[in-house]
Amino acid sequence: MRAPYILHMLTPLKHVSPFDVNMAADAGLTVLFPHTGVEAGEVASLTQDAMFSRDPANAARTGLFIGGRDALLALEMMDTARAAMFPPFTISVMVDPSGAFTTAAAMVAVVERALRRAGAADGLKGRAVQVYGATGVVGGIAGVMAAFAGARVTLVGHRGLEPVRSKADAFRERFQVELACADAPDDAGKAALLPDAEVVLACGRAGLQILSARHLAAAGRLLAAADVNAVPPPGIEGVAAKDDGAPLPDGRGVGIGALAVGNVKFRVQHALLKRMAEADAAVHLGIREAYDAAVRIAG
Repeated sequence: MRAPYILHMLTPLKHVSPFDVNMAADAGLTVLFPHTGVEAGEVASLTQDAMFSRDPANAARTGLFIGGRDALLALEMMDTARAAMFPPFTISVMVDPSGAFTTAAAMVAVVERALRRAGAADGLKGRAVQVYGATGVVGGIAGVMAAFAGARVTLVGHRGLEPVRSKADAFRERFQVELACADAPDDAGKAALLPDAEVVLACGRAGLQILSARHLAAAGRLLAAADVNAVPPPGIEGVAAKDDGAPLPDGRGVGIGALAVGNVKFRVQHALLKRMAEADAAVHLGIREAYDAAVRIAG
């Protein structure tokens, strides 16, 4: 008899994300159980409790969703969960802390689509990409995914080089990608960096304008500018939330707004959760799976 699908939602935070709960339910995963304040050392025992409670024929009907706000911690928790499994009790795992994997994947995929539509057949390959707000979880992962696409990526911080440098070092070890680092705490710092940018990704916190129209005017090689901030003011002046390849105000390059990114992000997360719900065998969905799904969905 086919058992009901049970999704255990793990987070080191005080609360499981309501966004993720709604997404899981809409993907057909209606038996959901939150585990909050989970420490990395507790993941193995929780995993084995979940997998041993069901007969092997229904192992794939159990899944773990790992959230939080720290990408590397979430991946460490996924590694721990997978190490605790063995056939025939293997269960599914999906990782998407703060929606960062699906959001960053959507952002990069939509930018690549816009570049191809504008005549850049190779998308991000070889392009100079600057990620602003790179110390945040979405910004850092967007930089990693842009590197997956072949871009030359610079993570741009605003509180000195050390925060972005330590993130780049950790990402190099985890993902085998090379990420340059820069600090732009003020207008002068941004003005010095932007002339080299072909693509800018604004991943700052909601309601914060990172780049003004004057900053964009300094980016003489700019092909595309994307923003994930849907709360006014926009993270990039002149890029509207619904823009999906609209010309930038000075006519140089195209803009991608938060809703264009969000439309693909929503579909990516839904597709991955549905994949868990419908799989006949356990699936493990992390950063590369999110990226591959976004590329396919963005088209």
